[in-house]
Amino acid sequence: MVSDDPAVLDHDATGDAGRGAAILFTLAALQFVAIVDFMIVMPLGPQLLADLTIDARRFSWVVSSYTLASGIAGLLAAPWLDRVPRKTAYVVFALGLLAGTAACGLANSYPLLLAARCVTGGFGGGLGGLGLAIVADVFPPHRRGRATGTLMLAFAFASVVGVPLGIALGTRFGWQAPFFALAILGLPLVGLAAWSLPRLEPHPDDSARHPLVRLVDTLNCPPHRLAYAMISLLMVGAFSVIPFISTSFVANVGVTQSQLPVVFVAGGLLTLATTPLAGRLVDRFGGLAVFRGVVPLSALGMLILTHLPAVGIGGAATAAAFLMATNSARMVTAMTLITASVEPRRRGGFMSVNSAVQHLASGLGTTIGGMVVEGGAGEPLRHFGTVGILAAALTLTSLWIAPRIRPANQHGA
Repeated sequence: MVSDDPAVLDHDATGDAGRGAAILFTLAALQFVAIVDFMIVMPLGPQLLADLTIDARRFSWVVSSYTLASGIAGLLAAPWLDRVPRKTAYVVFALGLLAGTAACGLANSYPLLLAARCVTGGFGGGLGGLGLAIVADVFPPHRRGRATGTLMLAFAFASVVGVPLGIALGTRFGWQAPFFALAILGLPLVGLAAWSLPRLEPHPDDSARHPLVRLVDTLNCPPHRLAYAMISLLMVGAFSVIPFISTSFVANVGVTQSQLPVVFVAGGLLTLATTPLAGRLVDRFGGLAVFRGVVPLSALGMLILTHLPAVGIGGAATAAAFLMATNSARMVTAMTLITASVEPRRRGGFMSVNSAVQHLASGLGTTIGGMVVEGGAGEPLRHFGTVGILAAALTLTSLWIAPRIRPANQHGA
């Protein structure tokens, strides 16, 4: 991408440093809205089942429709994202997310809510990828790790602040209230994005190529395939475990349902500390070195959590916090490696496809985990340890791929 503004900020200059902070705040704040929108549906499940008179199977489609729509929309949007200014694409995706979020609050039936979740996922899923593309376009390599870590703090804030507040609003005013609150919060942030983000024009050599040719190139480029493979291993591994954490804690570990928020707040607080630390370490020691250090810790966290005996809230919160923190640090390092491997002119389309791959791999991981574990209401969750071993193995396999993901200026070297 090229721009009427310098594409890479000079962080030794006071004005550029302030502008970089404004860009990161805007991207992280809108990412916070997108993450809370995705996460809040799950704890609102009991109210949705009662108000819309649906069963658990239909509710599962309310959750998974977001992920599926994100994956499909990411593939469809990929050929176009490098043909328009980066800021234009980002603002359009953000407005689409807010429109879908407001539609969720207005939905008064299961089909309408399902449709609204598809719209929200279609726009919200691509927003994170575009945000990472903008970070890679704007921040120089020696500052990119810290910038990526700052952007990914949105997940920790969503866990600690967004979801608990959303649950409180839903309990007090009805399940629609959190969606209206997110839509209202997001509107001024879209205005801030239109003001603070650089335009980042399309690369002139690529803007006239046919979208289908661009998509095939994006999918088939060897460095891209390596990135897709690595992110798929990480996401399948993580999401074969994550959806079953609450169930296993209640069924196997001696945690009550009322204590579950403590578990995730503890994890979010630790993640708030470790995520920016991972970014600073990447900038100092390089993404690959930090990735090699943190991935085994993440695999260890999966094994510990999935083999927990009845240790109660203290042990459960500690295990969950360790896994959440190492997973977040792992993603900071992985995305720093991946974004550096893509040519700037291809970055928007690549990040859209990469976001689609993440969502589809997350769904695959959940499906695999669901096929292995057994147990119903009031029963222990069986074979969760087997899922943990599989997840750890997939996560460790990414260590073989990571050294093969090279910076864009080293391709073919």
